[in-house]
Amino acid sequence: MKSYVTSYNALFTRRAPDAPAVERIEIPLIQRDYAQGREGDAVARIRANFLDALHNAVTTDTPISLDFVYGDVENGTLHPLDGQQRLTTLFLLHWYLGWRADRLDQEQGWKRFSYATRASARLFCERLSGCKPPADVKVHAWLKDQHWFLHTWQHDPTIQSMLVMIEAIHKRFADADCATAWKRLVDVEAPAISFHLLPIEQMGGLSEDLYIKMNSRGKPLTPFENFKARFEQVLEISCPGRVEEFAQKVDGAWADMLWPYRGSHDIVDDEFLRYFQFVTDVCEWHEGRLPSGAVAPLAERVYGPGNKKAATHLDFLVRCFDTWVDVDIRSVFSETFTLKPTLIDSDNTSKVVLFGLAGSATVDLFAECCLGQVRSSWPRTLFLYAVLIHRLHDTNEFSRRLRVLRNLIEASGSELRSEKMPVLLADVRRLIVEGTLDGILAFNQAQVADERLKAELLTKAPALERHLFHLEDHPVLRGSLAAFELDNEVFERRARAFHEVFTSENLPLLTGALLAAGDYSRSRNRRFFQFGSGSNLFQWREILAGASRAHLAGVREVLGRLLDAITEREGDVRSALESFRDHWLETTDKDGRDWRWYFVKYPEMRAGLSGIYAAVNGAMGYSVCMLDRSQMNSWYRDPYLSAIQREAGVPNAIDEPWFMGYEKEPRWMRLKKSGTEIQCVRGGLLLRAPAAEPHAKAFSRVCVAHGVGADLLLKVPQVDVGGRQLDTEDRVRLGAALVRDLASAGL
Repeated sequence: MKSYVTSYNALFTRRAPDAPAVERIEIPLIQRDYAQGREGDAVARIRANFLDALHNAVTTDTPISLDFVYGDVENGTLHPLDGQQRLTTLFLLHWYLGWRADRLDQEQGWKRFSYATRASARLFCERLSGCKPPADVKVHAWLKDQHWFLHTWQHDPTIQSMLVMIEAIHKRFADADCATAWKRLVDVEAPAISFHLLPIEQMGGLSEDLYIKMNSRGKPLTPFENFKARFEQVLEISCPGRVEEFAQKVDGAWADMLWPYRGSHDIVDDEFLRYFQFVTDVCEWHEGRLPSGAVAPLAERVYGPGNKKAATHLDFLVRCFDTWVDVDIRSVFSETFTLKPTLIDSDNTSKVVLFGLAGSATVDLFAECCLGQVRSSWPRTLFLYAVLIHRLHDTNEFSRRLRVLRNLIEASGSELRSEKMPVLLADVRRLIVEGTLDGILAFNQAQVADERLKAELLTKAPALERHLFHLEDHPVLRGSLAAFELDNEVFERRARAFHEVFTSENLPLLTGALLAAGDYSRSRNRRFFQFGSGSNLFQWREILAGASRAHLAGVREVLGRLLDAITEREGDVRSALESFRDHWLETTDKDGRDWRWYFVKYPEMRAGLSGIYAAVNGAMGYSVCMLDRSQMNSWYRDPYLSAIQREAGVPNAIDEPWFMGYEKEPRWMRLKKSGTEIQCVRGGLLLRAPAAEPHAKAFSRVCVAHGVGADLLLKVPQVDVGGRQLDTEDRVRLGAALVRDLASAGL
């Protein structure tokens, strides 16, 4: 087993014919952090003793040997497996004495020292090698104050240890003749400090596992360090010319950029990886593939030698990081997006309102990405991508194009799926970079068509832009204006009326007034009809959006009729809604009372939280279920029976009329004392007599008084109108009177 006596600087000059040629030193993956500069009394004593020995060696004629340094020399690079701590200290000592002796400009081998995976330490060593502090400074503080010193380095244990050691060297060598000490340190023939280099091949090959077992000083890499090391190895093959650039930026400018988004442990590892994965996902989508697997194999698939577009993807990755360097990122997003619409009289509509970002209180999508929120949200993903490509391409009219994108995203709930992301990203790029809707394929096509119509309207009437944008920003509409006539003659006044009417406090009146203007309901299927809710403003989106302009023709006509009436009102909005409703009830009364008349007349019949009704035989009539939820597998009410109960004014006499089952099943409202029941049927109100004998006579007297015959049906007078049997008397009023009399009779 043969070793070679050498010094640190002499390593880089071949001394013997069979000695390995060393061109650089690189601390390998398995090594721990530099520890000789750690804080603590025990380490401080060891450090002081070691520096005393080094000081004595370079200032007197008593050279020392630092024992064996084991290492593997491969392609001119020495990977020390034992000796990392001593070599790092010698590197720092060479820099210090070179600085004090004014020899830093000399090209010496000692400068070629780095760390394989801890790129932060590698970059620090590189910057330190050419750094010349002024005389009589506290070196530690001066270095930290330099423009190239990154915030993240304050939390890198290796760099912090180096700074402590530099200050300790400065203190110990402050009064030394550093020019003489430098000569002795780099003396080729008789160096003041030497050691025995034992190449690994002389030991029959030494694996990392064996080294750790032998030495017990290898440090497991963190997941982030391991990722960086493996990724740089990938780039060494696919993009060797950019490896050093990536290595320096990842622990340099990019780490500094990410620093404001650091976690509680004052590191940006997770934040970097999340943004890295977002950009890498985008690269996968650009190639028409769906991202899968952990970040490391994904990165190799995208940036590795097996991908012909690896260089293109790497360039995109670097640009996506570089675009945020030295930028106030939060301001970029706060000047682009907002969570709340501006006042409708404001001329400032440049910010795009973001809707439905559940759990988010910020528009900073970069921060959301660093927190891992973007990857789980397709809208966030598309918005962040849009901002990125705008910055990379310096696109025109970005605010306007981004607004259109927002509208498309809001209308495309069912289209936003993982398998469609490649096409969706292509659409976003086409819209943001090229500024065209032509060729948009993945987003909701009805909304695409409507965006074209809106653009045509603004071309003809540009003064309407502010009103159109404010209407798009309404939390119910969210960009969809298919329920509005895009007519410059009526648009502005209807838009203003809409803002006045569609507020939470107006909903109970609005549900009646709009139904008075016409049957605006939308059929969900053959059983269910969707109306607006009197208590949930956002339920109205089911009425006013989510369909093509053709499908919303009926809604558009009814809504326009009501909004026109509001614009012509006298007094406040609530009074106008009441007046519109009451006028319709009065003028319609003589024609017969259909289901719509009852729904307008009695607010209780519009009290369902969901606005959804199930109708027998798929037609609204006198047998209807009023749902609080979207399905019938929970409790619901019969709107007619609920209105009768409310109008009767004897709530304690009646069980709450809640039901379960299908709409065709009979629904009986029950009186508590006697068990008498009432059902609403097409011809009137059907009764079920009490079972107990003591109640029979009272029940019979009430039936006679109300004209209820042997069939127990309280018939409601009706008239034939276009083949439909419509009530000529108010069945709710008749039913309420019947219930009051039954209750008064002790039933």
